[in-house]
Amino acid sequence: MNTRAAIVELLHAGVSNHNIASEVSLGHRAIAAIRAELGLPNARAIKGPPQVDDLFWRRTQPVDGGHLAWTGHRNNTGVAAIRIGGRMYTARRIAFRLRWHREPAGRVTTSCDFDGCVHPDHVEDQPMRDQYTAIFGKAAA
Repeated sequence: MNTRAAIVELLHAGVSNHNIASEVSLGHRAIAAIRAELGLPNARAIKGPPQVDDLFWRRTQPVDGGHLAWTGHRNNTGVAAIRIGGRMYTARRIAFRLRWHREPAGRVTTSCDFDGCVHPDHVEDQPMRDQYTAIFGKAAA
């Protein structure tokens, strides 16, 4: 994947200009210019300590098919997670807040077929799954 394609993917995933700049070793103004060209709003911080979103992006790796693999810590049950100040934040819940700018209701699951994907566009909470079932029926779930 070329650098611009990686930047575009990270911008669409909600990563801040600063975090992308440090990830691809490019100035944040260049990232801001690409964001403006794409018409994307500035990234919003998620609930929790300010470093949670930064740590999330530092512990993920884009993979083929538009997925995002977790490269960081897993808790004692194997769930992708970040511990800050004695509190555990699961990667899927962080991804959900990055994408939807709200707290998830119920368990957050992956909506794609890539095992362990934590891409913000590929996670859903219980109300989203309930809505899908209401529209398409249980056989489609």
